[in-house]
Amino acid sequence: MQDKAERLQNRLGPEIQEFRDSRLTLQLATNDDQGKPHTSYAPFAFSEKGYYILVSDIAAHGKNLKTNKAVSIMMIEDEADARSIFARKRLSFDTNAEAVERGTEHWNAAIAVMSDRLGEMIDNLSQLGDFNLYRLNPVMGRYVKGFGQAFDVSGEDLLSVIHLTEGHGHIQPEQKQA
Repeated sequence: MQDKAERLQNRLGPEIQEFRDSRLTLQLATNDDQGKPHTSYAPFAFSEKGYYILVSDIAAHGKNLKTNKAVSIMMIEDEADARSIFARKRLSFDTNAEAVERGTEHWNAAIAVMSDRLGEMIDNLSQLGDFNLYRLNPVMGRYVKGFGQAFDVSGEDLLSVIHLTEGHGHIQPEQKQA
């Protein structure tokens, strides 16, 4: 008999993969060398080695990735598709960015994965000297599929899940603002 965690994994693993694979872009939260935060987005590709993005040094997030390797990423459900804008499906990870050296076997394989997913624009951009390839290595993540449905996501397969059971607190009448 399967235990509860294994049943949850078997049910949510494919759902999380399908959600991730249905997104073409991810939001990035980076910090500059002074610690100032910056949000942006980038098209991405995923392989068993992690998330890949190809970004320009001209962009703020490209500059930030050169000096600060801690990056948060998020893929989120389109507003038009959400049942509630307050509980959009989303998958997020804290990651460590790793520059992939141009011309290496790793570079060529990752560019091929990105090109297959995102088209010939990747082939064009990868030829520009200011564009760099980064692998975003997930450390810890969270999948939220609605109210009261948040799951920690971790593990080498990036899909081991733990249901978060701590609920929202209610404001006591004396705490409400007038």
